[in-house]
Amino acid sequence: METKNIGLRNIEVADTKISAIDGINGKLIYRGYDVLDLVKKSTFEETACMLLNDDLPTQDMLNDFFNNLVASREIPEGVEKNLKNLPKNSNPMDVLQSTVSALASYDTKKTDDRDTNYNRAIQLIAKIPIIVAYWDRIRNGKELVRPSKKLNHAGNFLYMLTENEPDDELARIFDICLILHAEHSFNASTFAAREVVSTRAHMYAAVSAAIGALSGELHGGANYQVTRMLLDIKTEDRVESWIKEKLAQGKKIMGMGHAVYKTFDPRAEVLRELSKRLSEKTGEPWFKITKKIEDITAEEMKKIKGSDIFPNVDLYSASTYYMLKIPPDLNTPIFAISRVAGWTSHIIEEKFAEAAPKPMLYRPKAVYVGKYCGPSGCEYIPLEKRLH
Repeated sequence: METKNIGLRNIEVADTKISAIDGINGKLIYRGYDVLDLVKKSTFEETACMLLNDDLPTQDMLNDFFNNLVASREIPEGVEKNLKNLPKNSNPMDVLQSTVSALASYDTKKTDDRDTNYNRAIQLIAKIPIIVAYWDRIRNGKELVRPSKKLNHAGNFLYMLTENEPDDELARIFDICLILHAEHSFNASTFAAREVVSTRAHMYAAVSAAIGALSGELHGGANYQVTRMLLDIKTEDRVESWIKEKLAQGKKIMGMGHAVYKTFDPRAEVLRELSKRLSEKTGEPWFKITKKIEDITAEEMKKIKGSDIFPNVDLYSASTYYMLKIPPDLNTPIFAISRVAGWTSHIIEEKFAEAAPKPMLYRPKAVYVGKYCGPSGCEYIPLEKRLH
């Protein structure tokens, strides 16, 4: 009997208190709080602290969290040397994955309790942006910009990448981007992290696996593909013909449609406004081109399938990052800079679930649809007697 490969769609595999998605109504909830509220009132540091701690922190908790992040803004000297020895054309996601894995060797803690994992989470949230910024400067032959002790998480990354402190508006725009990407329930990379840690592997192994899952173009790599699409189209007047040609070839328009949301992705709503603000600030055309991609794709898909299609988080994040002067192939690593807050929250939840039953080793069942020769299997034919 053959079964469809549905990628575990709608299969419930675990309980979580971290986030919820209402795909019908376009809602995303972090620890009970609507993400649209958080982007107006919170910061990435507060959001990350909340994800790790179950609720909004007190001022003292937030101060401690921020100070620990700042104090962790460096990577071991050996890791920095490794980065400098890598081929300069290495894929940034490959660099990030291997470097996070290498950090495990420098962790002197031998325990695996909740407090140790909480501190590891802070270390990873702090260090992943450092790795990404250092790698971009190393591969371009530039001097490293050491992390600031005063800038917030978003501002520090932009500073390390460009050597210029961003103005308050740019820093806040990027801060909102990080909040939007911080968590998204059991997406492919988060499921990868939880599956790995269900074996009782350590946090570095789980985050490394999550980065690997994120690197694929159907997950985190999608916003890079959107940037490539924008740069290929170049001008607003080419959008319609470009979209129609791709759809006629049966190709997917990246940044449109979502596996969960059946209406507007709430993150895309916010990013559309951020892209518009940046376009007005910089005078660049990328917002108008992106908006036309959204409109034309929606029109054409309505004709083809008779149903509505909406933009996802990748469509407007691509133009937003591009106008922030972030190299396109760093789009996916930036996703990781933010999502590590969600990954580590899920890792801790998976390791230390309070409710019964305790977490179990993930072990899905597959349906065998291969060759079947009888109850005892196929007869083994010696090599010299095989005819094919």
